[in-house]
Amino acid sequence: MYINITDSKTANNKGSSGELVHYLEKENRIENKLEQEYWFNAKGRRFEPYEVRHAIDGNVAKLGKADAKFFLINISPSQKELKHLTDKYGVTDIRDQLKCYAERLMDEYARNFKREGVNSAKDLLWFGKIENHRYYGFKDKDVINGEKKRGELKDGNQLHVQIIVSRKNVTNSIKLSPMNNSRGKNEDHSKKLGQFNRVAFKQCGEDLFDRTFDFDRQLKDKMAYANIQKNGNLEQKMQLDVINNIPDNKPLLNNLVNKIGNGEFPTLDDLISKSNHTNIFELLLAPSFEPEPQGFEKKIKRKKKGNSLDQGIGR
Repeated sequence: MYINITDSKTANNKGSSGELVHYLEKENRIENKLEQEYWFNAKGRRFEPYEVRHAIDGNVAKLGKADAKFFLINISPSQKELKHLTDKYGVTDIRDQLKCYAERLMDEYARNFKREGVNSAKDLLWFGKIENHRYYGFKDKDVINGEKKRGELKDGNQLHVQIIVSRKNVTNSIKLSPMNNSRGKNEDHSKKLGQFNRVAFKQCGEDLFDRTFDFDRQLKDKMAYANIQKNGNLEQKMQLDVINNIPDNKPLLNNLVNKIGNGEFPTLDDLISKSNHTNIFELLLAPSFEPEPQGFEKKIKRKKKGNSLDQGIGR
């Protein structure tokens, strides 16, 4: 599951949302479809682009010219996740399921700010839109290797959701910035913008998908696992090696890898003491060497008494 928050896509988010709304309408303009893809949110499923632009642009009280007015959230399920949804709900229902998932994800987005009066998707001003295609960008490996060109359509099922969310809450009275990095450490700053942990939000979105759709995500496919492998320190990677050897216990493993990723275990000893799981003790107490093959000792005993190997052992 790829979830990303950006200041903008092709439009400057310090001005009108019109350019971004127009960009996200591209499939409605290009494709010859009998039915258009409408915008949706927690209050409806059939919003026109002009309604989206008018609502977002009108929700900017006390924001200066240099302030961000809106943000773009990209929700892109993987090919495995999309296949799971297709198998479970069929081609026709998958779009409605993604819309419901997006709404629940925006509930988590709201709660992540930890601001009084901002508790659910209904407390936010946002609009989502289903898109069918994705395009190769200049950062894609296939483009870098010269196998594809920038702007070409990607193969396979590329269904995903784009969400425009206002910087201000639905009452136009509270500033909310997901780009705030204080995570609650700067109390005054957090009171103004809300504390927001983007890593925790993305992890929450992954866990929400798994719970909602009964998706059996393997440990090594988790965002937290990949993030530790790529950006984790030595202690975190050592802890990952330990839990990799724990017998299959999905709730426990998911919980541990998330906590390791969040830095809740500064050392391996902390992992042991705070996790309170006997399997970890057993793994660490197990011998670090592999036992010799059966019959090895018997072969040594059959050596003659003057043999150098016997002499070495006797010393």
